[in-house]
Amino acid sequence: MNTNGTAEKRVFKKLGYNREETDKIVASLNQLLANYHVHYQKLRNFHWNVTGGDFFELHEKFEELYDEAMENIDLVAERVRVFGMTPLSLMRDYLEVADIKEVGTDLHPHDMVREVLRDFEVLAENMNDAAEKVAELGDKATEDMLVAFIKSIELKHWMFTSFLKEHA
Repeated sequence: MNTNGTAEKRVFKKLGYNREETDKIVASLNQLLANYHVHYQKLRNFHWNVTGGDFFELHEKFEELYDEAMENIDLVAERVRVFGMTPLSLMRDYLEVADIKEVGTDLHPHDMVREVLRDFEVLAENMNDAAEKVAELGDKATEDMLVAFIKSIELKHWMFTSFLKEHA
C-alpha cells in the first residue's frame, strides 16, 4: 500500500532489466542452450563412433570440443539463473527448440566433421543474434560471454574447414 491507501503496482526488476527485457535475454540464452546441448550430444556420438584412419585425431578432437561445449552450456545456464529464471533443462525441450538436429551413429568421419561445421555455423549465428539483442539492452556481461564464444567457434570453424581441405 502506498501513502494514500491504494495498492501499488509492483514492477519486476532484475539487475536493472524489466520483465520484457529479461524475457528477451533469457529467450536468446535458452535458444543457445538448446542448440549447444544437441551439438554437445552429437559430439559425444562422434567421439564414441568415429572410425578409420583419422580415428585418433578426431576421437581426441571431438572430446576436446564436447568438454568445451559442456563448460559453455554451464555458463549459459548459470547466466539464465542470474536473471532469476529457469534455463531449459529437458532433452525434449532442447530437441523441440534447437535448430541443430540429431544425426545417426554411422557417419563417415568426414561427414561428422561436416556436421560439426554446420553446427558451428548455427551456433555462431545464434550467438551473434543473441549478442546483438543483449547489446541493445546494455547487457555487457552476457554480450562479453557471447563474444568469447563466437571467437572460439570461428577459430574452430576455420580449423575444421582446413582439415577437410587436407583430406579432400
